[in-house]
Amino acid sequence: MVDGYYKEAQKLGLKERSRSMKEGKYPYLPVMEDFLSAERMSMGKDAGYISVPLWNIVGSRVRGREKAFAANYMPVLDENTEFADKWKALCRAHLEEGIRDPILVYEYMNRFYVEEGNKRVSVLKFFDAVSVQAHVMRIMPENRNEPDVRLYLEFLDFFKRSGVNIIEFSYPGAFRELEELVGKKDTSMWTEEERRRFYSRYTDFSRAYFANGGKALSCTVADAFMAYLRLMGYDSFENRSTEQIRKQVLAAWEDITLQQNDELIEVKSDPAPTQDAGGNILQKIFQIGETKVLKAAFLYDKTPETSGWALRHEKGRVDVTEALSGTVLTTAYENVMTDAEGYIRRAIDEGNTVIFTTSPRMLQASLKCAVEHPEVRILNCSLNTAHRYICTYYARMYEAKFVLGAMAASLTRNNKIGYICDYPIYGQISGINAFALGAQLVNPWVKVHLEWSSTNGMKAAEKRLVDEDIRMISYLDTPEMIPGGVTDYGLAYKWSEGAEALPFAIPIWKWGNYYEMLLRRIMNKTYYEEYSASKKALNYFWGMSADVIDIRFTDDIPESTKKLGQILMYAIKNDHLKPFSGPVTAQSGEVMCESGNRIPVEKIVSMDYLVKNIVGVIPEYRDLNEVGKATVEIAGVSGGGNAAGRRVNLKDSGKAAEKAAAGAVGVSGAGNADGNAGTGGAGIAAGAVGKSSGDAAGANTGIMGSETDVIKSIEAEVIRSGADSVKDGAASAERTAVKGHDDAGSSSENP
Repeated sequence: MVDGYYKEAQKLGLKERSRSMKEGKYPYLPVMEDFLSAERMSMGKDAGYISVPLWNIVGSRVRGREKAFAANYMPVLDENTEFADKWKALCRAHLEEGIRDPILVYEYMNRFYVEEGNKRVSVLKFFDAVSVQAHVMRIMPENRNEPDVRLYLEFLDFFKRSGVNIIEFSYPGAFRELEELVGKKDTSMWTEEERRRFYSRYTDFSRAYFANGGKALSCTVADAFMAYLRLMGYDSFENRSTEQIRKQVLAAWEDITLQQNDELIEVKSDPAPTQDAGGNILQKIFQIGETKVLKAAFLYDKTPETSGWALRHEKGRVDVTEALSGTVLTTAYENVMTDAEGYIRRAIDEGNTVIFTTSPRMLQASLKCAVEHPEVRILNCSLNTAHRYICTYYARMYEAKFVLGAMAASLTRNNKIGYICDYPIYGQISGINAFALGAQLVNPWVKVHLEWSSTNGMKAAEKRLVDEDIRMISYLDTPEMIPGGVTDYGLAYKWSEGAEALPFAIPIWKWGNYYEMLLRRIMNKTYYEEYSASKKALNYFWGMSADVIDIRFTDDIPESTKKLGQILMYAIKNDHLKPFSGPVTAQSGEVMCESGNRIPVEKIVSMDYLVKNIVGVIPEYRDLNEVGKATVEIAGVSGGGNAAGRRVNLKDSGKAAEKAAAGAVGVSGAGNADGNAGTGGAGIAAGAVGKSSGDAAGANTGIMGSETDVIKSIEAEVIRSGADSVKDGAASAERTAVKGHDDAGSSSENP
């Protein structure tokens, strides 16, 4: 019997070797010493005994036997060799009692290179085993600033806490976000029950993912799982059959396929020209079944009487209702945060086919209802959110802030300006930075002192500035209602603590214009054309050029300062001036944009740093008030937030191992997406955790093996985590992983 197994394994190896050579790839196992020096390998730290996923074992530590195996670890030597006899003996031992002795491997960037046990790995891979017990020597990467290295270090922290090592993400920040999504708000160690529940739900998702065609996607299974969790939640697996879960995953498919893109968001910075409805075929299709009068709902988190933000949106609703009288009927729903989903469903039941949810705090409810009701267009007022099921809209308030910063710098007498912001969310950070850059344009010595009202309140923030003898202050963009009146807002001069500030200039959100243009685009089908043409998440981000942002000057402002503001506004509106033109330097000293360049709008929406002339920091999640935490969890720069703002494109990051492998011996070539960097096997062995073009991972390119590998591995982990630790449980999975006898792929729906 074992003779037949060797012949079958050899056939697989020869086929893989032939395929690799035809494609210009190195046809044998990659070797660690081809891209790491002996000195570096001698620096390996003993990581102990770990159950290592077999698809992460990609090669040999040193040269010697690497050409006995094809790149898929199947043997290629003749059957009458001593090597073949030893392989057969291990095969026999595996069938009779299982391979129990741990192998010795060296790990670099979550890829493993065998020192002792290549034939054992070959046998186990042939029988589709899930993992192998290994004594691991870990070699840490030297350059910790590379994105893929940061991702690897995050993986190590996650593995230390969770004991889970079968998932791989493609962007830094994902492992911590995963823990938050599964309910681990802190960094405590996972319990056995938490680990078992995770494996069970990951199994259910993986099975549904592949049943819906996930094998054809280029994203990692973990990336797809994360996209699903953001949309449906971790508890969506509870009391669901296999078919129900498959349908749930299919319902989230657009967000899952979105994960294949390096850039998830397409920012629409200006309204494109619109067409008359009834022109092309696509427009006519969308016209079918629609009523003549469009019903649009506007949902506010508070009431216009208690919130300046809600008041501005309500004014916009009233304006657009008047502008589109006879074609649009609008309804306002106030104070909806008690049951946001319920209010959205109520708006749908009442016949509204367009729904504007005017706060980032309604994002999750908007997403859930949009998935349930694809016939309804739901738009959320937020920025930098990566979802296909809704569109987001926001205004480039940073343009007005740039102008206000320049005006403030021309008025300050002590090179100090104050800035009070509410929540550290996307859109606000760019506003703070633009204000500071505008001030710097007029006065290179000015400092902007930043305070946050969402930590200790508006009065405390204002007091800290006044105590520093800062009188020129940029307050919130809209007034907040307080007992006895409203808070100060806009750019104002504060005479003293407790005194009313003297306003000079007030930024204006022209929501009426914004809503009119959006609704016209929906009615003439331009909205649908943009959605169909894009494969990304659409974020509308219009500014002064679209007449959705303005500044109102009060009578108290000096005429010369008013003229300065008008000149800058004209320049921005007509594209003669860009607030984020270089040089732009962060507080850390890192140059974010060189002189002569401009920061692209896609980078502006995801800003998570402050520029160098700002005194202050972005607050930590724990320091925010409850409303601040709730807002930041959905659209924030600190705390939870969505992956879009933290996503790092690893495509061009230049991995250290690939660079070191450029001169390795092998089949010549210019590099390819499977990880060959320049020449030969060393390029294959770079081994970053996530997906990327040129991601070097041996036979594994950062995507979790085959469909069977993924599901079997998770199920095996679920089973063994209930009885033993992840470390000690590998042997039982190996003993059951015999071709024709391994039934891990057909275990229960919820192991």
